[in-house]
Amino acid sequence: MKKIIFIFLTFIATQTVVAEHLDLDQLLREVKKSQGIEAKINKTRESQFLAEKNKQQALLNSALSTLAKQERSSQQLKAKLDENEELLSNLETELKNKSGVLGELFGVARQAAGDLKADLEHSLVSAQFPGRDKKLTAISNSKALPTIQQLEDLWFTLQHEMTESGKVVYFNSQIEQASGKPHQAKVIRIGSFNTLADGEYLQYSSETGRLTQLARQPEGKYLTLAREFSDATTGGPLAVGIDPTRGVILSMLIQAPDTIERIQQGGLIGYIILALGAIGFIYVIIRLIELSLTGKKMNAQMLSSTASTDNPLGRIFIAAEQDTSGDTDNLELILDEAITREAPVLEKGLSMVKLLAAVAPLLGLLGTVTGMIATFQSISLFGTGDPKLMASGISQALVTTMLGLCVAIPLLFLHSIVSSRSRTLIQILDEQTAGLISKRNVK
Repeated sequence: MKKIIFIFLTFIATQTVVAEHLDLDQLLREVKKSQGIEAKINKTRESQFLAEKNKQQALLNSALSTLAKQERSSQQLKAKLDENEELLSNLETELKNKSGVLGELFGVARQAAGDLKADLEHSLVSAQFPGRDKKLTAISNSKALPTIQQLEDLWFTLQHEMTESGKVVYFNSQIEQASGKPHQAKVIRIGSFNTLADGEYLQYSSETGRLTQLARQPEGKYLTLAREFSDATTGGPLAVGIDPTRGVILSMLIQAPDTIERIQQGGLIGYIILALGAIGFIYVIIRLIELSLTGKKMNAQMLSSTASTDNPLGRIFIAAEQDTSGDTDNLELILDEAITREAPVLEKGLSMVKLLAAVAPLLGLLGTVTGMIATFQSISLFGTGDPKLMASGISQALVTTMLGLCVAIPLLFLHSIVSSRSRTLIQILDEQTAGLISKRNVK
């Protein structure tokens, strides 16, 4: 049994050694085979590399040839460029020498076109002839010399503006009202100074290219003349206010406050002054009417032989007739008493008118003080950087002073008239009284 096992193990070992030997030989053959394949591959790669090398060399030679050719062409072009630059410089010098003052003339033309374009943008004539500045834009913005046609257009536009500025023409145009609503109207253009429509002044807006109605019209005679000029149907010279500054004076006129606004600037004190002035004027007129009626009645009484009680002189005559004592001294006392009763009636209200004439400037002074106080308060709060903040206080100070003087001065004259009229009537009473006493002494 042991022999059998030994023989079996020996056989297995022998087979294993044989198998291992066979595997090493096969591996050797495989290695040798792979070396042959790699050699073939390397040889193929080497042949391809050599072929590519030759091809790249050919491409390199071609590129070098092209580079050399381009360098020669570049040198030729550079020489041609230098030649052209020299020729261009010579031609420019020749052009400059030949143009001479003509170049300066064209520069003046471009400048004139720019100035005229700016004038046309704000000209009233453009409201009737829009789009005139388009040709001038091409002249003023161009760097090249203007053509003959462009110079003729500049000449024509300038002559057209000069001609139209001396005309008074009528044309239909769409205007914008103060509310912004468009309105078709008949427009009267007075040169390049003013435009009128429906008896009111218009202004030209360069942004919209339209005529717009002023939000506020100038007051007084200018607007009256404008309406009369617009409503005129007959020929002949007519008076109308024009603005030679092309809108500057007109804009200042419409910004100036009117009478109502001036009074409103005076504030409460201004209204008080006007109220006192109105009371004084009304009372003075009433007193003048009363004194005039009384004077007429007294004149009629002097021509009448019958005494009447509707006038001071008649009442004095009645008082004299009632004295039957025949004593001159008694009559004189009665007449003095009668004159004393009539004099206050004739002088009634004079002290009040004089008081109002004295109070009015004092109230104006009060308004001046309050206005200056308001002005200094504005200065203390906001400084002097913006004069508009101080304008209201200064306006109140000046307007109240003006109103006080405007009330006081006429009241003083009226007081003098009423006082003179009453003194005249009292003097008539004195003269007639003296006549009555003289008659009694003669008797």
